[in-house]
Amino acid sequence: MTEVPSSLSSQSSLGGLGSLDELTEPTEFLDYESEAVQTFIDGVVDDRSADRRANAVKLYYAVRDTVHYEVYGADLSREGLRASRTATAKSGFCLHKSALFAASVRALGIPSRLVYGDVRNHLASPRLIEHIGGDVFFHGLTEVHLDGRWVKATPVFNKLLCQLYGMAPLEFDGRSDSLYHPHGSGAAMEFLKDHGAFDDLPYEFVMTSMRTAHPRFLEGTSTVRGGSLASEAGPSSGAGPSVAAPSVAGPSSVADLSPALNR
Repeated sequence: MTEVPSSLSSQSSLGGLGSLDELTEPTEFLDYESEAVQTFIDGVVDDRSADRRANAVKLYYAVRDTVHYEVYGADLSREGLRASRTATAKSGFCLHKSALFAASVRALGIPSRLVYGDVRNHLASPRLIEHIGGDVFFHGLTEVHLDGRWVKATPVFNKLLCQLYGMAPLEFDGRSDSLYHPHGSGAAMEFLKDHGAFDDLPYEFVMTSMRTAHPRFLEGTSTVRGGSLASEAGPSSGAGPSVAAPSVAGPSSVADLSPALNR
């Protein structure tokens, strides 16, 4: 198993970050006081005073499966990376989805922070790999503080997209890290470099990292346009058996979003 880099360890605590109380506050990008994020939460959580772990798990599955994972034509402007924009657009990739999840749990009083690293990714089409310049990606995920400890959450690849690429979706129970995305081949996402944890999305750092690592993938403050990752799934992508492309619509009820609660 790949060794977990320093800040990706569940017990990590990086210097320079705020107190737990400060890590529940709204920020420029984790703007949970916005109507869009509040509406998103209300569509998922019935009782905001209920068990924190249970609500965090519900929000994880809502972000994972009702926000469509799409890398093409993604808005990387300051406004485009705010949680409120992703809650409205219902589309984005790891940078967008991790921020929405971090903002949503903060709204319920659960401390969160954003973690970035370089990973070797297994859910990618040949076209995407060409744009990226290989299979190593700049990646974002979320850390949440539950039951006295930090746990990793990666509500990124939605269930239907995973089906197209022959992968099992990454689950989260609020107790263990949701980190190493499995692949149908038996491999898992590899973490190659740790960039640390942040109390808000570090915009200049993120954009510099993206431009440096993936110069052919960006067009100004957006990613390249045209096509979709779902439509590019097929034998040459390493995907499993051919499956009809899914609709963007998510599960029909909140109960469908949180199987980990019923384990």
